[in-house]
Formats: sequence, C-alpha cells, structure tokens
Amino acid sequence: MQELSKSNKKRLKGIIEGILFAAGEPVALRELEKAMELDGNTIQALMSELEKDYGSVERGLRLVQVNHTWQLSTKPEHYDFIRQVLGQQEPTGLSKAALETLSIIAYRQPITRIDIDNLRGVSSNSSVQRLLDRGLIKEAGRMEAPGRPILYKTTPAFLKTVHLKHIEDLPAFEQFAEGEQQKIDISASMAENMEINTVEELN
Repeated sequence: MQELSKSNKKRLKGIIEGILFAAGEPVALRELEKAMELDGNTIQALMSELEKDYGSVERGLRLVQVNHTWQLSTKPEHYDFIRQVLGQQEPTGLSKAALETLSIIAYRQPITRIDIDNLRGVSSNSSVQRLLDRGLIKEAGRMEAPGRPILYKTTPAFLKTVHLKHIEDLPAFEQFAEGEQQKIDISASMAENMEINTVEELN
C-alpha cells in the first residue's frame, strides 16, 4: 500500500467521490486502480475512510460496497423526502411467495426452477418472473441435465437491497431442509433486512 500525506488523501478521496457520483452505478476496484494509477490496497484504504466520512448523520449519501464494486447511494431514512421531490412511486412489494423463492435461491444458488418448486411444494413461475423483473435474480447458465433447465442466482442488486457486501455474509443456516417452519424462519430473516414491502399474493 502506498504511503499518502493527509492532503493527498483528501485529494484522492475527492477524485473517487467525483468518479462514483458521475458514474451513477457501481464502479469496480480494477477500474479505479486503472484510472487513478493506485494499487488495490491503497484504494481499499481510501474507501474505508470515505465510508466513515459518509457514516456521519449530517451526510445525505452513503457508500455502498457490493463484492468488489462501490456506488454512492442515498440513505434509506431520506427516501420519503426524495420521493416527494422526484415524484417516485412506492415500489410494488414482493409477495410472501416471492420472498420465500428469493430466500431459497439465495441459499441454494445456482438452482433450477424445478428444484425451487420441489422445495416449496408449489409452482414458482410467477415468483421467479417477479424477481427477474425486479433485478434481484438472474439466469446463471443451464444445468447439464436432460432438458438443460435454466439456473438462477442472486444479483448485486440483491446484495445491495439486503445491505450485504458478499453473499457469504448471509445469516448462516445449518441446512436448508424442507418444512414449512424453516421456510418461514428463513423468509422472515430475509425480510428483516430488505428495503421491500411484502404483499399478499398466491405465488
């Protein structure tokens, strides 16, 4: 890691801040390394300082890390004020069935829809489609099996939604077994951290 003076740190953090603001979407570590001609450890250290800076209550933005990318985002506690100015509508909530499906995918990914159906005991067609539409899951190739069914996995948007940096940060479960109580427990745990309302829906 490169040694930096206090004034140089401020300058470099300002450059990073400008890049993230202008990008408007997640920026990868390697892109910052190339643009700023700094090594990864130095970038990581600067990001840690920026994260602390944005952690203060008077700041309106937060620094969000997902895997090895960063993005500037507004704080959840300010959403109502932002929505009033921009006229954004409240996003449609996920059904309990969709949340249950998302929980299964998160813990068993990559997984086919047939396997999801077997775990839930009902069809998951509409739930999978809703999650695809919301950008919370995506196709992850096909299984080498008869019919070559599509595999699904979660996206960086999912990690951002549940406030996690890596999929490994999900709450640990000894085993994802069949059974209504465990499915309810896992779905409830997922819902606690999600910025998505749940709504009643069949599947």
